Parts: sequence; C-alpha cells; structure tokens
Amino acid sequence: MYFKRRQYYVILSRSVLSSKPSAHLTGCLLSAAFFGALGSSFLYGYNLSVVNAPAKDIKAFYNLTWLSRYGEPAAAETLTLLWSVTVSIFAIGGLVGALVVSYLIKVLGRKGTLLANNSLAVIAALLLALGEKARSFEMLIIGRFIIGMDSGISLSALPMYLGEISPREWRGSIGQVNAVFICLGVFTGQLLGLPEIFGHVSVWNFLFVFLAVPALLQLCTLPFLPESPRFLLMERRDEARAEKAFKVFLGKTDVSAELEEVHAESRAQNTLQMASALELFRNRAVRWQTITVIVTMACYQLCGLNAIWYYTNGIFEAAGFNKATIPYITLSTGGIETLAAVASGLVIERIGRKPLLIFGFSAMAVCFTLLTIFLHFQDSFSWMPYLSFISILAVIASFCSGPGGIPFVLTGELFEQSYRPAAFMVAGVVNWLSNFAVGLLFPFIQNALQTYAFMVFVVVCVLGAVYLLIVLPETKNKTFVEISQSFSKINKISQMPDKEMEDVFPMDYTLCNYTSVSTSVLPNIITQVYFNSCNSLFSLM
Repeated sequence: MYFKRRQYYVILSRSVLSSKPSAHLTGCLLSAAFFGALGSSFLYGYNLSVVNAPAKDIKAFYNLTWLSRYGEPAAAETLTLLWSVTVSIFAIGGLVGALVVSYLIKVLGRKGTLLANNSLAVIAALLLALGEKARSFEMLIIGRFIIGMDSGISLSALPMYLGEISPREWRGSIGQVNAVFICLGVFTGQLLGLPEIFGHVSVWNFLFVFLAVPALLQLCTLPFLPESPRFLLMERRDEARAEKAFKVFLGKTDVSAELEEVHAESRAQNTLQMASALELFRNRAVRWQTITVIVTMACYQLCGLNAIWYYTNGIFEAAGFNKATIPYITLSTGGIETLAAVASGLVIERIGRKPLLIFGFSAMAVCFTLLTIFLHFQDSFSWMPYLSFISILAVIASFCSGPGGIPFVLTGELFEQSYRPAAFMVAGVVNWLSNFAVGLLFPFIQNALQTYAFMVFVVVCVLGAVYLLIVLPETKNKTFVEISQSFSKINKISQMPDKEMEDVFPMDYTLCNYTSVSTSVLPNIITQVYFNSCNSLFSLM
C-alpha cells in the first residue's frame, strides 16, 4: 500500500537523519531573519498603526485640498468617505498582493520576491510623503494601496523563506520573528506618532518617509544572503547552489543529510509541478491541511484584535485619562504585543504550535468575556474602566502568545514544496478578506450589540480552539514529509495502487541513496545488508 510504505519510508528517514547533531543558529540565519522581517513584516505592523496619530491632520489636509479645488469645504460625508477609503484600501492592496505572490515566488524565488517587493515600499513612501506638497489626496490613497500590496506579498514570501532556510529544530522560533517584527512595527508607528516626534501638523508626512528606511536596509543586505536551498534544489534543480546555501545557513561543511531530506520530500510528493490554488482545493491528499490553514488564518483576523482598537480610545477616556496622555498610554499596548511575541518565540520549540494556539484563542475568549462584563458595568463603578484597560492588555498578550504569528508558521509547515506557494496565496486571500470584513462590519455589530459586541469574537475564538484541538497535529521538530503523513488518515487516502507507489518511490534508488548518510553510523557491509533486507521485505508487500 502507498501510505503504508510511505510511513515506513518516513520512519526510515527519521532514524537515519536523527544521527546528525542538533542544528545551531548561525549569523547568516539570524541575519536573514532580521533583515528579511525588517523590510517586510515590520512595515506591515508599522502601517497598521501609523495613520492613527496624524488622522486629524490628514483630514484637515483633505479638507484644505478640497477647498482649494472647488472653492468650498468638503462635506462631512465626503471627508469621512475619503478617510475611510484611505484606511481600508490598505487591505485591498494586501489582497491583490496575496493573489500575485504565488506567481512571483515561482519566477523570482523567495529572496528575489522580497528584494523586488522593496520597490513597492519605496514608491509608496514617495507618494505618501509628497502628497501634501502636491496638494493631492489621491497620492495618499494610491500610496496606501501600494504599501498594502507590499504587505500582502511580504506576509507570504517572508514566512515561506524563513521556514525553508531554518533547521526544523528552530523552524518555529525563526518563524516567530515575523510576529515579533509585526509588533515592533506597530509599536514604532505609535512611538513616532507622538506629538513630540512626527505626530503634529507640520511634520506628519515624515511618518511616511520612514517607510523607505527598512526597505532600503533590506535592499542593501539581503542580496548578500543565499536563496532558499529548498527552492534551489526542488524548483531550480541546482544542487550545487543548494548545497552551498545549506552550508552557509547551517554553518557546517557536511550537509548531505539535509540534501537527502529535501530529495526525500521531492520523491514523496504527489506531483513535481507547482500546484495552483484550484489544484490545492481539488486534491484530497491536502484537503484537511487546506481547511486547517483557512480556519486558522480566518480566526487570526476574526478573533477581534483589530476590532478592539475601535473601543480603545473610548475606554481610556472613560477611565479618566486626559486626552493628551492617551497616545502615551497606547504605547503600552504595543509594548505588550512585542513582549508577548518575543516570549512565544522563546518557548515555541519547547511547548509546540498546537498548545500555544489553543491557549491563545482560549485565553482571548476568557478576556473578551471579562471585557464585556467590565464594559457593561463601566458607568456603575469609577474603577471599572481600569479593569477594562487591563482586559485589553490581556487580550493583546493572549493573541501574541500564539495566534499572532503561528498561523504563518503553520502555512509553511503543513504543505510540501509543490503546494506551498498556492497554500500561502490562499492563506493570504483569507487573511486580507477577513481583515477587510472586520473593519467593514464591526461598526455595525457595535451599534447593534453595544457592550456585547465582543461576544461575537468569543464565539470565533472558542470555535477556533475546538477545531485546532480536534484536527491539528503537532508539527514541532518534524520534517515536511512527516507532517503531511500525519494528515493521511483524516484525508482518507491510505489506499493507493502499487503502480503509483513505484512511480513516486523507486524503492531501490530511494533506499540505496541513504547509504551515503548511513555509513557515518553503520559499517558499510552492515548498511548494505540492511538495505538489501529492506528491499526484500518491500518485494513481499
């Protein structure tokens, strides 16, 4: 049977590869994670918060521009519409970026896509920074759309790149760098938006000039780092460059085990061609992996963290904080995000992905329930708003402990190479559509349910936690082939013709290929006898 043999093959791979020492973090790997995230996820987080501080000044600029063009101030409805478009078109740009990313990474590679994406960030920075000088609010709207495209591309290309260059012992921790830099970007946007820095009328456009700085830093450093060795070996068939890339990233001279692991994944795939999104949905072998990514990414956005910002300023004002001090208090939310994301990155390889996700969503459900209670009684007790504020911080910490970054890590782990680009495209589309839906629908939910609005997110968090508890296997310290194998039962694909098995796994070639790896552990003669016995065993199945 196909998967019976495949399962034996996976066990054999694990036993052979387990003889190599544990991987360690190298300067090249850390540099790729740092500079890759700096010009990608950092910019995404920065753009989530950067428009909040100068909102009044930008609206005043819109009104002044309208007055100079048409000889009368803009109507309140027109001004609101222009501002809403400016904010929400970021998500539309992200959706477009997510739709084209699978094509880009096939043509340009993972690193090449990240490098080309910097051009979008620089163009957006120029449009956003010069819009005021040109008296054109259209430039700001177009700039927000372009920086949204940049974020849509980077949020798929970066996790894929980090997942493919990291040894499996560190794949989760390196993947969480994406979440840490999103939080750092949010915090930096809040910090630079303070009135003492760029958060006042005369210099607010410098907030957008800053967009070009991380992009240029990435553009100056990433070319000196290798491309993903998995991409080079499996998609470009360039074993020499792949071997060199493995050596640089892993900091060792013998990478035969890593090369063989990639060859094993290549032979284990159902197809050697890059699958499309349509093929991803049609293929029963990856059905529950696809459903899991869709559910996890939808919960990532629909769990309510973005919507919580609708209530933040009102809660702070109700708590008795002076309006002038609210920007400084808001910094605490960005600080909590960053600390929680860092803590998650430190423990993810010990605790695992599944427990952190389930804990994060469950804790968010509890905190949202408490927040609803505190909001309901906010006018009854003078100290109740402070509890609401603490609940908000707890929601943010719960989100960043797992749901804030692990969905991107999982998307790269649940699929083998040929399905990974399509999987990231699907995940990106779900991410940005859900983001847009929250921004569009939450005001109506808030008007209808008042203080009970957050109970909608309680339901989402509980359902997400229950689904992950039942369906998601733990992916910690597993190869991509092993992770795919763990879904074989739920996908109901344990039966396959032997002929197809032989097409995918030429058994003599597959097993004998391990001789070069195994001889470091067993004498040559024992190794040969062992694999001859295995071949005889397979011939009897």
